[in-house]
Order: sequence, then structure tokens, then C-alpha cells
Amino acid sequence: MADRTIAVTVVYAEADWHVLRRLELPAGSTVMQAIDASGIAAVLPDGAIDGRRLGIFAHRVQPDRIVHEGDRIEIFRPLLLDPMEARRRRAG
Repeated sequence: MADRTIAVTVVYAEADWHVLRRLELPAGSTVMQAIDASGIAAVLPDGAIDGRRLGIFAHRVQPDRIVHEGDRIEIFRPLLLDPMEARRRRAG
């Protein structure tokens, strides 16, 4: 009997470009295993992949979370401006 596979998508987006990779993985794979298997790191800026900035469908997750069929794994980019600072600027 063959091992079951699942289809997932790995995404990284900036304001003016994005990278999207669809792939199949063995069931039971983790978020970080999916990112590694996608090969997306080769086209991203250095330091773009940070275990603290990962999500599935916009909900933050840990790198060791098991992925499921159809999950969209998102690599969040660093914030350019702290949200508290942005509020201060708008209020000022």
C-alpha cells in the first residue's frame, strides 16, 4: 500500500511580488518540512524564513505543526513599522 500524500501550497508575498509553490507531501509532514520541500528558500531574501513568522491561512503556527490537505502555508514578512508606532503617527 502506498503512503498517502497531501497537496499544500507555500506562499511568500511582498508589496510588489509574490512566490507561490504547490506541492505534494507525505501525510504527517510539518510546516517546516513543506517549506523545505518547496525549495522556496532559494528565491527569497536572506532571513525571510523565520520560525516565528509562519502561518496557515493567516493564523500563526509553529514550524512543527502538522499540515493537512489543502493548507496554504504562509511565510510572513517582517513588519516595516511597529503597529504601536503606526498608531502614534496616525494620532499625531
